[in-house]
Amino acid sequence: MNPPIAGSVPETAKAKLTHCGRPIPPLRRGLPKIVESMCPECMRLLPARLYEHQGQVRMEKTCPDHGRFEDIYWGDARLYLKAEEYHYADGEGVSNPNTEATSQCPNQCGLCADHASNTALGNIDLTNRCNLKCPICFASADAAGYVYEPTYEQVLTMLRTYRAMRPSPAKAVQFSGGEPTLHPHFLELMREARKMGFSHTQIATNGIRFAREPDFAKRCEEGGLHDIYLQFDGITDDVYVKTRGRPLLAEKMKAVERIMATDMKIVLVPTIVRGVNDGQVGDIVRFALDRIQTIAGISFQPVAFTGRISTDDRLRQRYTLTDLAKDVAAQTGISDPYEDWYPLACVQPFTRLVAAIRGEANIVLSCHPHCSLGTYLFIGNDGRAVPVPQFFNLKGLLDDMWLLAGKAEVSRIKFFQKAQAFLALRRHWRQENAPAGMTFEGWLHTLNGMVDKNVGRGAAGKKTFRSLLVAGMHFMDRYNYETDRARRCVIHYADPDGKLYPFCTYNSGPVYRQQVERKFAMTPEEYVKRQAE
Repeated sequence: MNPPIAGSVPETAKAKLTHCGRPIPPLRRGLPKIVESMCPECMRLLPARLYEHQGQVRMEKTCPDHGRFEDIYWGDARLYLKAEEYHYADGEGVSNPNTEATSQCPNQCGLCADHASNTALGNIDLTNRCNLKCPICFASADAAGYVYEPTYEQVLTMLRTYRAMRPSPAKAVQFSGGEPTLHPHFLELMREARKMGFSHTQIATNGIRFAREPDFAKRCEEGGLHDIYLQFDGITDDVYVKTRGRPLLAEKMKAVERIMATDMKIVLVPTIVRGVNDGQVGDIVRFALDRIQTIAGISFQPVAFTGRISTDDRLRQRYTLTDLAKDVAAQTGISDPYEDWYPLACVQPFTRLVAAIRGEANIVLSCHPHCSLGTYLFIGNDGRAVPVPQFFNLKGLLDDMWLLAGKAEVSRIKFFQKAQAFLALRRHWRQENAPAGMTFEGWLHTLNGMVDKNVGRGAAGKKTFRSLLVAGMHFMDRYNYETDRARRCVIHYADPDGKLYPFCTYNSGPVYRQQVERKFAMTPEEYVKRQAE
């Protein structure tokens, strides 16, 4: 087995506690190791072994009632171990959880006093109705046989739940579904989210209303929408026929065109199915780079398996984050999977340092290192895309930021800490590899624009260098489930009762989505009657 690439990471001297005083089980590092998983059939919690097999990371577990299960957890053991080297520390959860501490994670959500992360992104499902019938969708009114659509007041309650979180109120919210733009109060709710103090408002959409209604994009922009997470599975119609049930490419292109006429940003969201569209990941990256003024990122999502599937079929069809990193490299030639890709939670030193210097709590991306993998591409004046690790000693930079954050938390000399941070950034800069025309100061301005909407868009945004986040988030299914990942999740769902659920307990594992929707569901006939009132 190849050794891990990155250097050592500072370790805490003692077990970390949540804000409620609950101990956080430390991250298990290395291979092989035992983690907690579940039986895909009965959801019984089981020990699972993660081990290397022919360069892959495999998971195996045995249920007393349903037998042995094996799966590919990550397709490359070397990258799996590298990801662990970018995990700096766990978060501390919230100080006002919805549920007391539990001993049966993830079966007693949420959020409970044991949860180790705050909310980096809050999700609100506005409806399970949709104007598509996608074969791979996990949220469909037609499939469920009922309608789930919170009222205007219920959605406001869900928004307030996020803003009431302590010590760090949620700052980013994404409206999802179903197709969220079908909610009768969609535009009003976006405006209310902005009034409540959400700095980032997003929607996860198939884009059909943007394509079909000429003024819809402008109305969304005026309503305060920042980012459109656009379902975008490929650049040929045969892909959409398989993933979405019918040709959609023309409507996707029209949606992109109309959004590009505004100051909003697009993040493409391709669901990747091996043998269907994994050969188009490079084309999707090039599509985004050609429209870099509007497309800010790509969030690839390897498909998760629901229902029963044989071991042979699953091992053949499983597509992991390391497969994505290698495919992007092979199909574009832009990045190196081992040198340029890293877990997105590696930004934790930056967020910790900012919080320490400001003297206030901050949202921390303390998710599990095996939830995501990606790279940032910066575009030079010559149009060439350069991954950030090629012009920054990224690991050295992050280690320095982490140490500075620790000092800043106990120091009152904030100006001195800012100067130290600047010098640490400067020390790891590699001018000879930087994108054409980019200086260190120009990169700092661009970095500021990625955080501050007023800098990154409009007239001020024209002075920044364009960047593209190319990343994957592999949401779990019951075959590859790991409760340590659920416990550290930073993407949460709210329900009308004011409870919060980690993404991979809401949509997989226990699938709280089904419980929540059924509690508040109505028949299609009842829904029509309510709309007529």
